[in-house]
Amino acid sequence: MEPLRKLLKNQNSEKTTEQIFSEVFADQDVKAFLNTNRDRLTDEDIQRGRSKLYEYVHEKHLAQNGAPSVAPGYTPRLVMSAGQIDVTYVPTAQLLKQQALQAKQRRVSKRYMPKFIEHATLDDYYTNNEGRAAALNAAVKFVNGYSKGNFVPGIYLSGSFGVGKTYLLGAIANELADQGVNSMLIHFPTFAVNMKGSIARHTTEQERDEVKQAPILMLDDIGADALSPWLRDEVLGVILEYRMQEELPTFFSSNFSMDELTDHLAQDNNGNSEPLKAQRIMERIRFLSREVRMVGPNLRTKG
Repeated sequence: MEPLRKLLKNQNSEKTTEQIFSEVFADQDVKAFLNTNRDRLTDEDIQRGRSKLYEYVHEKHLAQNGAPSVAPGYTPRLVMSAGQIDVTYVPTAQLLKQQALQAKQRRVSKRYMPKFIEHATLDDYYTNNEGRAAALNAAVKFVNGYSKGNFVPGIYLSGSFGVGKTYLLGAIANELADQGVNSMLIHFPTFAVNMKGSIARHTTEQERDEVKQAPILMLDDIGADALSPWLRDEVLGVILEYRMQEELPTFFSSNFSMDELTDHLAQDNNGNSEPLKAQRIMERIRFLSREVRMVGPNLRTKG
């Protein structure tokens, strides 16, 4: 806080010190504070605390007028400290709301995901057909039933392009964040490309382990691209094996049904077929999640 002399110097030069302090002591909050603490304050204490009273009124008026203050986002409050008048600063309701929103957003780790999921909510997820209604019901059931240490299978959302699978994953993550639960959402095809680059960066295990250990993991658009045997077995397979052993809820979205994904994973990007390895992956997916089929028009094409 600036010295009182400097603050007074910045005031309207036509006002005398007496006039300024007359206004300070006329402030309703100051009067209420002095009245509340009248048995604890002597005239000498009040005289000694004039600068604090002035600071309070000055900063309060700055905050009320939206002008720059000594503590942006905070409002002054008069307190008694060690028997003396003092000023403390408490966060405004707006700042608390902003901090709560930021804390919530930090609970949802997003990797290569579209920006719109930041504001996705279950309340805004409309159910215009049986598939979307079933998906919403499954989402609500999971959110209401999840608790740390109590395994609840995630959801495997299957359906064509643009039916709202990614949005629903984001809505679930945001609802869980409101409950203090951390989650990670990943666009799997982009993650797969990034993992190829991790070999040159020598960060493969680190990046893979960070994903496999997420409290709630959501793999979006799995099956969109053919995978190499290494990506299928040493990346996806390792992630799913760990999560199955640790019973960590996992969500998926895909244009393929589970049966279709089995066939897709059997074919690597060189055209080779390895059905047993694909079935091994699918055993873990089926353990970790339950399929819900979504149908409907492509919402991305709507004007």
